[in-house]
Amino acid sequence: MKFKNKNVLITGGTRGIGRAIALAFAEQGARLALTYYSNEDAAQKTMSLIQGEEHLFLRSDVSKPEEVRKVVNEVALKFGSIDILINNAGIYLPHSIVDLPYKEWIYKWEKTIEVNLNGPANFCYCVANYMIHEKKGKIINITSRGAYRGEPEHPAYGAAKAGLNSLTQSLAKKLAQYNIRVLGVAPGFVETEMAKPYLHGPDKEAIISQSPLNRAADPNEIAKAVLLLSEEGIDYLTGSIIDMNGASYFR
Repeated sequence: MKFKNKNVLITGGTRGIGRAIALAFAEQGARLALTYYSNEDAAQKTMSLIQGEEHLFLRSDVSKPEEVRKVVNEVALKFGSIDILINNAGIYLPHSIVDLPYKEWIYKWEKTIEVNLNGPANFCYCVANYMIHEKKGKIINITSRGAYRGEPEHPAYGAAKAGLNSLTQSLAKKLAQYNIRVLGVAPGFVETEMAKPYLHGPDKEAIISQSPLNRAADPNEIAKAVLLLSEEGIDYLTGSIIDMNGASYFR
């Protein structure tokens, strides 16, 4: 029970990678606060898998700064502290620069940046203010291989994740004086609902063959890496972006 008495806030924590991370923390005794946007069925399923009345399930739009602050304040008030923040919530909107009308380009660009970069930045700000007071904490941002490899059909996604990597490293430097560690995990393709149209579509073989392992990652593999980074005793590890892309891309 490595995380007994630890309070963990996970954005997008009720499905996909977020759910796997939540279940892994719960198995290790953590008390969880999970945000979700609109999928009540996924939230209910996750609730049924995570036993205990002490956990929080909070519907929230991470792209709205005031909702972010409200969630963080509610979690801190309920739990007394936030020991670990996992910024996982994200969207993956296709918007090729050669195909879209200008208005649609602007909408998808801005929406992606709001959710995938601004949201995590605001969660970092609000949670860090509590962690600074406690003089301890860990923040782990789920980024992407696309930050380095490029995302020609999803350019805002790649740009947002590159920005999130840079934010991770900037905050790691600034918050180290308060005993707060900031890290990133950058997966390639993962077997989730968000990736299903790609991993089980007409380009499946081309995508799978990008890795010499000839498969996508399992969400539980990403979860295990997140838990490892969240443990105590590896405090010299901060500012690092851990690649988990099955050797499909090196930088």
